[in-house]
Amino acid sequence: MIAEILLILAGNDSSLFKDSTIHPHFAPLLHPGEQETLEAIAHIAARYKRVRSFCTSSLDSQNRYICALCSTISHILRDEYESLVIQTEARILQRDDTYVGSGSFVPISLVRAIFSGWDAPFKALGHLIDQLEGRAEWPPGPLIDLLLERANSGVQVVSSLFTRISVTVQKLWLTELSAFLIHGTVSPTMPFAVETSPSSKVSTSTYVLQIDAMPVCVPERTRDSILYIGRAVAIVRSARNSKQFPRTMAIEHAKLLKEAYPRHSHHFERIISDIRVNISEWLWLNVLTREDVENAVESLANYFLLRNGEFGLALIREIERLKVSRMISKPSSRQSSMIREQDLHLAMLRASLGTSAQSDPTLSRLRFILPCGPLRPLLPSLQPTNHVQNSQLSTFDDMLLGTPLKLTYSLPWPLDLFLTSSALSSYNTLFAFLSTVRKTHTRVLDTWVSLSNAQRARRRWTGTGEGGTEEDRELRERLLRCGWGCARVMNWFLEAIMEYVCSDVVDEEYTRLKKQLSGPRSKASCSQGTSSSGNTDANSTPSHLDFNTLRLIHNSYLNHLLTNTLVAHPTLSASLRSIFETCEQFVAQVGRWGGDVLPPLLFEGSLVNGGDAQVGSMVRERWQVVKEIDDKLATLLEEFYEQLSLLISQPLTAGGDSSTRSFVMNATVATFHSQIRTKDATGEASEEYEETRRHVERLLLRLDFSGRFSRPRSEAGRSSTGDILREGGFA
Repeated sequence: MIAEILLILAGNDSSLFKDSTIHPHFAPLLHPGEQETLEAIAHIAARYKRVRSFCTSSLDSQNRYICALCSTISHILRDEYESLVIQTEARILQRDDTYVGSGSFVPISLVRAIFSGWDAPFKALGHLIDQLEGRAEWPPGPLIDLLLERANSGVQVVSSLFTRISVTVQKLWLTELSAFLIHGTVSPTMPFAVETSPSSKVSTSTYVLQIDAMPVCVPERTRDSILYIGRAVAIVRSARNSKQFPRTMAIEHAKLLKEAYPRHSHHFERIISDIRVNISEWLWLNVLTREDVENAVESLANYFLLRNGEFGLALIREIERLKVSRMISKPSSRQSSMIREQDLHLAMLRASLGTSAQSDPTLSRLRFILPCGPLRPLLPSLQPTNHVQNSQLSTFDDMLLGTPLKLTYSLPWPLDLFLTSSALSSYNTLFAFLSTVRKTHTRVLDTWVSLSNAQRARRRWTGTGEGGTEEDRELRERLLRCGWGCARVMNWFLEAIMEYVCSDVVDEEYTRLKKQLSGPRSKASCSQGTSSSGNTDANSTPSHLDFNTLRLIHNSYLNHLLTNTLVAHPTLSASLRSIFETCEQFVAQVGRWGGDVLPPLLFEGSLVNGGDAQVGSMVRERWQVVKEIDDKLATLLEEFYEQLSLLISQPLTAGGDSSTRSFVMNATVATFHSQIRTKDATGEASEEYEETRRHVERLLLRLDFSGRFSRPRSEAGRSSTGDILREGGFA
C-alpha cells in the first residue's frame, strides 16, 4: 500500500484511484478518515503530474521565456519534490523510527503530512498553467508582470517559489536588454524595439519600443531611456568609419546590468539613468558638436518662438488666405473646400518666399499636423464666449486655424539625443500661444485700417460729421467713438503683450541660452562629468559644459519661457484666451458689417407707414453689440491686471481682507507660488521666483503706463457720453 502511494506521488498511474478519488470497489474497505487522507494525497500527485506534463511539453516552445520558466519549474521539482519522494522511500525502507511505527507500520497520515507542504505550491502552479494556456503568445513584459504578481502572495512558500521563477525569467530578459543597450542588437523572435527604415523626414533609422517587451514596473521615463541608449549604440555601431564606444564602457555597463532586476524598480531606474548619462557624455564629447546644438536652438527659436518675424507674419497671412480661398471655392471647381496637411505645408513654403527662411535648410524639418484630420473652414463665430475659470491650462493650438494644429520638427541624428519629445511639445505650446498673439494683433490692425478707410470714404460726403438724420446723428457719433475706442484698446493691449513676450521674455531668455552654450566643453571623463553636472546652476554660465549640463540649461530655458510668458498659469492663460476670443469676435463682427461699425447712410432704405421700423434702428442694434463687446473687454482687462498684481503680492492670509477676495484670485496666487516660488535653506525666495516677479512687474508697467488700471474707469467714464481720451487715461 505504501509503495503504491509513493509511486502515485512520483507521478505514476494507479488502479486505486479514478480521477483523484478512491475507486468505488476499493472505497468500502477503507475508513472514512483513511479515504479522505488518500484522496488528499491523490490531489497532490495529480497536480504534480499536470505541472510536470506542462513543463515537459513546453520545453520545445519557440518562446524562450516560457522555456526558461518551465526549465526552472522542472529544476525545482527535481531537486526538491522528487528528492523528497526518494528520501521518504529510503527512510521507510531503512525503518526509520520517525517514519515506521513499531518497526512495521507506516501511518498514511504521516505521508500526507510530509507532502502537505506542496499542496499550496502545486495549486498556485496549476492556476499559473491555466493562465498560460489561456493566451497564445506571452511576451516578456506581461509574463514578468504575472510572475511578480504571483510572487506577492501572502503564503511564504508560494512567494518564494514564484520569486525564484521570476528571477530566472528576468535574467533572460536582462540578457536581451544587455544586448540591446551594449551592442544595439535585438532578438529576431521577441525584440525590445522594432527598427524602422529611414524615410525622407528622418535621415537615420529609428526604433519603436515594443509595449509588450517591458514590464509594468518599468516606468515610462526608464523606457524612453532604454530606447534612447539602444538607438544611440546601434547607430554608432553601424557607422564603421566613426569612433566607436570604448570596450571598458561596455564592460562597465554589463556589470551594472548583471543584477539590475526590474522588480527592484528604483535600483533598475538608477542603473539605466547612469548608463544613459555615460552614453550621453561620450556622444557629447565625440559625436554631437556645439555647432549642431546652436543651429538647432536658433532654428527652433526662429520658427517656434517667431524670432523670424517676417516669416511668422507671412505664415499667418498665408493661413488666413488659405482659409478664405477654401470658403469661397465653388463645389464645381477642382479646388477642394477642405484644408489638409499638405495645403498647410504649401502655405508655409509660400510664406518663406522673399524672407530669410527661403534659403534656410532647416525649414524642411517643419511640418504641420492636424490631429483631428482635414477640416472645412468656417467663418469666425459672432457668439460671445463664456469666461470660465478653472484649474486646467488653457490651450491655444486651435486659435490659428479653428481646429487643433501642431507644428512638428523632424530631428536628425544626433540632435534627437539632445531634444526630447517633451521639449518639442513645449516648443509647440509656445508656438501656439505666440502665433495666437501675433494673429490676433494682425487682425485687429487690419480692422483698424478698414475702419480708417471707411471713415475717410464717408467724410467725402459728410464733411466733418458722420451724417445721418436728426434722429440718429448723435447715436452714430457715439457708435463710431465706441468702435474706435474698442479697436484702440485692443491694439494697445496686444502691442503690450507682444512687446513683453517677444522682447522681455523670448529675446532675453534666448540671449542667456546662447551665452551659456558658449562655455567650454568638459574634458573630464564620463563619471566625472556626471558627478559635477549635478551641482551646476542652470541660470549661470557653466565653466565646463557637459551633456547633462546642456540638457539642464535647455530644460531651464523652456521652463522660464513657459512661466514668464504666463502660459503655465491656468488662470492667466484662461484670461488671455478670453481676451483674444473677444478681439476675434469684434474683428469678425466688423468684417460682417463690411469693414465699418456704422451702416451706410442710405442702407436702411425707406420706412413703411404704420410699420415698426424707426430711423436709426440699425445703428442702435450695432451700438448694443459694440457696447457689449467693449464692456466685456474692459472687465476682462481689469481682471487680468488684478490677477497679475496678485501674483507679485504676498500670499493671502486668513484674515478679513482675504474673505473679500474672489476664489479665482486665491487659486491664481496658490498656483503661482506652488509652481515657481521655492525657497532655499535660508528661507529666502529663489532666484527663479525673483526673475519671474521682475518680468511680471515689467508687464504691469507696460499695461499701466497711462494709469489706466491704477485709476479704473468709473461708471460715468464708461457711459456713452464720456470723453474717449479721459477713458483711456490720456486726459
